[in-house]
Amino acid sequence: MAKNRARKLVRESRALGIALTPKAERYMQRRPYRPGEHGRGRVKESDYSIRLKEKQRLRAQYGIREAQLRKIWDEARKMDGMSGENLIELLEMRLDALVLRAGFARTIAQARQVVVHRHVLVDGKLVDRPSYRVKPGQIVQIKPRSQTSPQFMVAAQGQHADVLPNVPEYLKVELEKLRFELVRTPKRAEVPVTCDVQMVVEFYSR
Repeated sequence: MAKNRARKLVRESRALGIALTPKAERYMQRRPYRPGEHGRGRVKESDYSIRLKEKQRLRAQYGIREAQLRKIWDEARKMDGMSGENLIELLEMRLDALVLRAGFARTIAQARQVVVHRHVLVDGKLVDRPSYRVKPGQIVQIKPRSQTSPQFMVAAQGQHADVLPNVPEYLKVELEKLRFELVRTPKRAEVPVTCDVQMVVEFYSR
């Protein structure tokens, strides 16, 4: 099943033109085109399909369902400021996204699993919802009993750094202690996701 999931993510990565996992990135270096027998051919995309693809790319990078993204969009557009930037900020404050950015996991799927399997404390309290929104000033850490497991010992040694972007400035990470603080609200320019957010705004505003 894990092998089928990995293969599916590689195909999805090629279709979206963005590597969703380290394995997909290696594969796309060899085959940097869409899957299928016509993958190398040129495709004329409509305005709708271009905007749809950007929305799908954003959703895939956070590993969430359409209903979840729509709900966050509805919240973002009611906030002050630019809706697109609000959307990214709200997505980035999800617990699973921050666990990934801090270097505690290699992929968003792995980060979500870390949370669901009850390895994460927020301000000393167990939280097992990947969608939990971390607030500035809160401390997130891997619970002490879990820190001795091989997956977290590897993370504490910084061995995920080869496949992850640099830790963004809105996080203060103590990797050897497997803990971090969300210092402030993330800003779009700092968030390491590949997406033309304006296209997503236009998709949902149509």
